[in-house]
Amino acid sequence: MDPSLVPTGPPGMAWFDLTGHVAVVTGGNSGIGLGFAAGLVAAGATVSIWGTNPERNATAVERLAGGPGRAYAVTCDVTDEDAVASAMARVANDRGRLDSCFANAGIGAITHNLVDTTLERFHQITRINLDGAFVTIREAARQMIAAGNGGSLVATASVAAKFGAPRNYGYAASKEALLAVVKGCAVELARYRIRANAVLPGWTETGMTVDSAFADERFVANVMPRMPVRRWGIPSDFGAIAVYLASSASTFHTGDAIVIDGGYSVF
Repeated sequence: MDPSLVPTGPPGMAWFDLTGHVAVVTGGNSGIGLGFAAGLVAAGATVSIWGTNPERNATAVERLAGGPGRAYAVTCDVTDEDAVASAMARVANDRGRLDSCFANAGIGAITHNLVDTTLERFHQITRINLDGAFVTIREAARQMIAAGNGGSLVATASVAAKFGAPRNYGYAASKEALLAVVKGCAVELARYRIRANAVLPGWTETGMTVDSAFADERFVANVMPRMPVRRWGIPSDFGAIAVYLASSASTFHTGDAIVIDGGYSVF
């Protein structure tokens, strides 16, 4: 075989083998974040799961314990800038490297009519979904640049960034703004061999949706017919994209917004 077609990496390591890889997943104790973490652990990575609830963190680590990689929890609130900087530096120092970071922590929509949406309510969303993600990405990049080993930055956006989202102004704005952050990072950080991409999930069964949107019969009746795959997404649907974006398979893939929505946005 032409050597240029052979997977790169240490002897015996295929494109998607993450043995020795160190990853951070914020909001990794449930939902899509836990799906990311499960995929990374299954591929051999050591994954630092960040969340604000110690009990949920511990439960997530226990659920991931059987994988070939390992997971451990860090209690961190991404809205606390100093805490994020300290926790990111600690991961990199304790593990000797930081290879990928998934800025996934966020909260769902708090719906209000436009004229009833105060700045306080707007910022209640954006301070977590945008400010927290920005600080997470910045501090991960800081550690990756210092180490000089390259890396992968991934932000969880949403298909809400692609459509009009009435009554969801803070949520949609935060997810659209994340795409701008990712594109800027992709250009600025390429010289350090750091790539940046966003994942845009569609309607997925998480704690944010099951007890709200999916519990509304009218919502289900209107939206499900627009789902070509005729089901909601589940967290495990996001493990493979996490492995791809973390691995050497994606070294030429940066600045992208990858939609995973069961075909919702094209139908």
